[in-house]
Amino acid sequence: MPRTKLRFGAGVYNITMKHIGTQLRKNLSKTRETERGELMKYFVQKLNRGRLRDGLPQISMGRMGKLLEKIPTKDLYYLKRVCDDAPNFSKKFWWLLDPKKHQE
Repeated sequence: MPRTKLRFGAGVYNITMKHIGTQLRKNLSKTRETERGELMKYFVQKLNRGRLRDGLPQISMGRMGKLLEKIPTKDLYYLKRVCDDAPNFSKKFWWLLDPKKHQE
C-alpha cells in the first residue's frame, strides 16, 4: 500500500496516539460512582416499579437528586432501612419525606 506524501508531522499523531476522550470516558464512569448515587438509584428503581404498576410517570435521577439534596447520606441509609421494613415502600418513602407530617 503506497503512502501518500505527508506534510511535516501530519498524520503521525493520529497513528501513534489514542484520542484522550477514550481514557476520559473510562475514568469518568468509575469516579462518578458514589454511595449517595447508589442510594438514589436504589430509591428510583424501587419507586418506579410501583409507579409503573399504578400508571404514573417514572421518577428521573435528576428529580430524585432534587428531592434528596438536603438530606445527609447517613439519613438516607435510615430512610432505606425504614422503607424496606414497611409493607408499602412507596407510601412510607413519601410520608417520611414530607416535613409537615413530622411537625407537632
